[in-house]
Amino acid sequence: MNWKNLLIIFFAFILVVSCTSKSGESGDAATSQSKDEKLREYNLQVQKEQTQNRFPCDTISLKEYILNNYEAGTYLVEFDKTFTYNIPKPAVIYFKDTTNYILAVIAKSKPGERNIETKNVIGYESSFINLDSTKLGTAFFWLTLFECKDGEFNRLWESEVPIHGGFNRMSIKTWKPKNIKYVELNYEDGIISGHRNYNFYLIDGWKKPPHLMETYVGLTHKRTMANINNDKFPDYWEYRFTSHFWEDSLRTIKLIDSIPFYWSTKRNLYITDKNPRWFRKY
Repeated sequence: MNWKNLLIIFFAFILVVSCTSKSGESGDAATSQSKDEKLREYNLQVQKEQTQNRFPCDTISLKEYILNNYEAGTYLVEFDKTFTYNIPKPAVIYFKDTTNYILAVIAKSKPGERNIETKNVIGYESSFINLDSTKLGTAFFWLTLFECKDGEFNRLWESEVPIHGGFNRMSIKTWKPKNIKYVELNYEDGIISGHRNYNFYLIDGWKKPPHLMETYVGLTHKRTMANINNDKFPDYWEYRFTSHFWEDSLRTIKLIDSIPFYWSTKRNLYITDKNPRWFRKY
């Protein structure tokens, strides 16, 4: 067999492999929906066999609920590892307040792109995914509240988080000026050399969709929680900085202004009296 025949056979093999992959019969779990579902079903079965202390609406049940009731490419997110060798824990909080609640951070893959891998949307390195997320898939985060009733999940609401990666942790806190509970989602943000907090305020209690307000701290970025107009909605101070580079390459950062933003119920926006053209969505 001469080299020309070998070359023809080689290219024919490449063509067959390519066509097989595109048909969906091959590929990894990120590109094949059926393989992804089978892998998740297998992992759930292993967890069921290895977990001794089960209870109604536990995390295994929640993962199974998401697999069976959400669109393909939807996953329960995990907290970021606090230490290198820590085992990541699911981003779930169980608590009781008149009923049994479950707070969960869920990530949905953008339709038409490859399924996300949860490890690619967690922690500092994944915070840069906002610059170009299409190669690894685009994640849409949702804070979701479930009620566990008679051993079944009842989805009360879900609220979108306007960021694609860098998830770190979730916690329930209290806004002291009005004694209102809120859920803080903390995200690493390497782009601003800091972090962002997406704060979901339970203005009208747990069963009503929350009000979103963002705060952040970075090298030249800062927004802090405040009570500007003394209504039930949280407000914030937004700070402006300037920086200078000197001959010896030292950088100095100076605060030049602080701007109060408060929530307008008429416009459903954060506005400021300093300039009528300045507004923020959250």
